[in-house]
Amino acid sequence: MSHPTPVEPFQRDRATFEQLSTSRERIERELGKVIVGQRDVIEQILIALLAGGHCLITGAPGLAKTLLVKSIAQIFHLKFQRIQFTPDLMPADITGTEILQDTGGERRLTFVKGPVFANMILADEINRTPPKTQAALLEAMGEHQVTAAGVRHPLEEPFFVLATQNPIEMEGTYPLPEAQLDRFMFNVVMDYLPEDDEVQVITRTTAAKPAAIDAMFHGEDVLRFHELVRQVPIAEDLVRYAVKLAAMSRPRQPGVPDFVNEWVTWGAGTRAPQFLVLGAKARALIQGRAHVTVADLQKLALPVLRHRLLLNYRAEAEGVRVENVIERLLGSVAAPLSR
Repeated sequence: MSHPTPVEPFQRDRATFEQLSTSRERIERELGKVIVGQRDVIEQILIALLAGGHCLITGAPGLAKTLLVKSIAQIFHLKFQRIQFTPDLMPADITGTEILQDTGGERRLTFVKGPVFANMILADEINRTPPKTQAALLEAMGEHQVTAAGVRHPLEEPFFVLATQNPIEMEGTYPLPEAQLDRFMFNVVMDYLPEDDEVQVITRTTAAKPAAIDAMFHGEDVLRFHELVRQVPIAEDLVRYAVKLAAMSRPRQPGVPDFVNEWVTWGAGTRAPQFLVLGAKARALIQGRAHVTVADLQKLALPVLRHRLLLNYRAEAEGVRVENVIERLLGSVAAPLSR
């Protein structure tokens, strides 16, 4: 089956397509001034940004999660705010609060915006704070607005939340509620660097200060990229493949593989194939292609699904990790041919 021809969408916005498809190497060069390695992590965060999705970054302390997010904000010239999540952080510390002001002898309540009113929010160590405060981000992430005293305050576009979290087994952490986890497009895992890369990091960080990162885009460019991503055509059999990957992760459903019923308590919902398709479209664009392939979908299955599958105690007892289940899913669901 041949790829669909994307003539019409890119005739309307050819300049934006060329700007995006030729920018990947420049973006990697700029990030390379301060970040060593982590190519897959960088690609996944860029895909989430271009698709308009939020991103959860999981990794141990000291792996440059914060530095990476801040550097990407500089490249895209976005207003950046960092929120350090702590056990005593309150919801109003994130969204803002109303204060009583005396203006010309008249007292009135005035809404003072919190740090969530920015283009890119770094929710640092989001699982260090209790669920009530974590949930303060839900409306902002889902509706791009904050409601205070019955008044809705829209957030400036584009708006992204990139949240970092430490591994849940570390002391003093709170699991994120499933409703909030599902709002994140990707769960990106940052692991320790290979020895040669770590030597390079130590050499750099103990020598001269790194070169400044140059801005390459503006917020208006990002909004155009969002529109372009949604214009990328995708064949119906690829969409159906994305849907099947999610559907086959849900236990006790017809046709589900035995290992899913054995190890999985809760599977992926409808947001999973939505984000899988959007991410595949964005990945195609940054690789200079105007069509989606099976490889795009399969490459993004891990970051899309790993935080949407809840494993049971049997899986834990047998040492089965969620990545093992996703890999077996990819091997169990037949992919479309000739792609």
